[in-house]
Amino acid sequence: MAPHPHVRSAWALAVLVLFAASARASVIWRGDFSTGDLSQWSSMEEVSTDRLRVVPDPLGAARDVLRATVVDGDNPIDSSGNRNELLYTGDDVAGQERWYRWQTLWPADYATEDTWQVFTQWHQYEGGGSPPVEFFAWGDAIYLRVQLDNPDGSVWSAPLERGKWHDFVFHVRWSSDASVGYVELWYDGKLVVARHDCATLFPGTGVYLKQGLYRNDTIIPTQTIFHAGMVVGTTLDDVVPPPAAEVTTAIAPAPSAPAATTSTPAAVSTSGTASEGAQPITGRAGCDEAGSTAFALLFVLAALALRRRRARGVAD
Repeated sequence: MAPHPHVRSAWALAVLVLFAASARASVIWRGDFSTGDLSQWSSMEEVSTDRLRVVPDPLGAARDVLRATVVDGDNPIDSSGNRNELLYTGDDVAGQERWYRWQTLWPADYATEDTWQVFTQWHQYEGGGSPPVEFFAWGDAIYLRVQLDNPDGSVWSAPLERGKWHDFVFHVRWSSDASVGYVELWYDGKLVVARHDCATLFPGTGVYLKQGLYRNDTIIPTQTIFHAGMVVGTTLDDVVPPPAAEVTTAIAPAPSAPAATTSTPAAVSTSGTASEGAQPITGRAGCDEAGSTAFALLFVLAALALRRRRARGVAD
């Protein structure tokens, strides 16, 4: 006996919903310390195991975070500067479009200096020197610099605010061609860098992610910084969770992009301050929402099948 038309329709709808749910599940990688350790990351550069530690959120949120500490003389790879960093060696190569999201906290007693302190960077696989893309602190400001776009300046800067988590959503197309590559940045829920066309890779090589703290070796005081929630995806939906999630940040487009900084890192732009009036993203069909919809449809499908079996029993 051929299946009832309603049963066929329910099967088709369930398959479509499941396919859509899997299509949206395009998170590439998580380095959010939800495992309670550093195992999500590919490797680490640290002088001892107390430098990069997974600890409870110092501000009391129910999650684990990274505490990165650098002491004068920390040089685990016998290179320039002092550092302790985590590494994720993904497939960030020419042509890839990526979204990254994470949070960083500078504690209230963070002692900054008028020199570079890199807290997140994408370093080239081949060759040394400065990375093509990096976020760093300098004095009482933080910066985004794209090396091939403006090696002596920055694309964006904002005041360094201590004692609170700051949310970064970074969108990049990796390319050594300035007409193909670009960056966008949301900081604390506000678009602070609209699409900025630039070369984001050195020719002939990809990049890998490094996060922790890497600083000029002229800095003497011990510094500690915290990172949380790193996630990498192919769309904004992948990295910004539904509003019901614990950590939600408003992502609201600004009317225009701030001008790129062309001065040395001593110049501070205040264009990156957070917008308190921005509203969280709503109406996103994330993986959890899609999964719930699919489950409901499968339940309806099972009910239809059971009803059909009972009808056949009555007929028999």
